[in-house]
Amino acid sequence: MTQNLYVGNLSFDTSSDALRKLFAEFGEVESVNMVTDRETGRPRGFAFVEMATQQAGEAAIAALNGKTVDSRELKVDKAKPRTEGTRRPGGDRRDSGERRPRW
Repeated sequence: MTQNLYVGNLSFDTSSDALRKLFAEFGEVESVNMVTDRETGRPRGFAFVEMATQQAGEAAIAALNGKTVDSRELKVDKAKPRTEGTRRPGGDRRDSGERRPRW
């Protein structure tokens, strides 16, 4: 079973290839998804790395959480599943179910 990891506090200089090599030390890397800004295409400073096994994911978390890469201290943890209501329609507010008056 694969394990999806969140990798935060990335330097904008860190590439997906560099992340793949870093995580490959702990097992097979299925995919690397560097999150970018939709409008500018620039990195947003975090990524998701999918490891082939849970054991590889746990080993990567233990070894890489807090490790300095490109002058930044990485935050590595299990990725949390996306829940409804966390997307921002139109990019201006969270869909919390509340209605705002239109003045």
